Amino acid sequence: MGSLVAFFLPPYRRAVSLPSPLADSEPPRDCSLCPRLVALREELRAEYPDWWNAPVPAWGDRDAWLAVVGLAPGRKGANRTGRPFTGDGAGDLLFAALDQAGLTRGTYGGDPGDGLALNGVMILNAVKCLPPGNKPSREEFGRCSKYLAAQLKGLRALRIVLAIGKDAHDAVLRHHGLTLARHPFAHGAIHKLPDSTALVDSYHCSRYNVNTGRLTLEMFVAVLTQAVALRGQMSSQIRP
Repeated sequence: MGSLVAFFLPPYRRAVSLPSPLADSEPPRDCSLCPRLVALREELRAEYPDWWNAPVPAWGDRDAWLAVVGLAPGRKGANRTGRPFTGDGAGDLLFAALDQAGLTRGTYGGDPGDGLALNGVMILNAVKCLPPGNKPSREEFGRCSKYLAAQLKGLRALRIVLAIGKDAHDAVLRHHGLTLARHPFAHGAIHKLPDSTALVDSYHCSRYNVNTGRLTLEMFVAVLTQAVALRGQMSSQIRP
């Protein structure tokens, strides 16, 4: 009976993501909030039926003290594999840096089945679905913000948020109701947040930034090392 069920499943369900550690705050697989993103999703489901092609769930340690917030799934990365930052150049750099900072267990293989685990880290995205040209609109950020808010709030041991790029930085500030101009984005910058956590900025780990030398592995590891040191200076008290 099991084989018959699998046979009649829609082809796009062949790519199965790992269960979300924050399942209660995830959007439905066929979330319809953003028409432009839905249209792209349906187009890719027809063209690449074995890809994930759905909102990408959070992934990592349920007791995370560090939340890594990215912009949105990459077309051939998380949108294909179903795990954040997995399967493309951005993930290669992110997971190499996390490994050097002592925040992983296992070896990154670019696939959700590689056995990699995160120590004290949860990876989220400001926008859950792949946007055209990797550029969500302001309205799409707004519609998806409730999921980011719920997931940040759900991390009871959270102390530090690491924003991967300016768009993620802005999304975290908006979640906290902070003025963007008063908290400018800069690689390595630290911002105090109203809930007693801190926001740390990093250039995005995109292949473009790596190829142009704007971000190196050493620079990324330095930001993570900074976050680890900052955690040591902060109270370990669980947030209310």
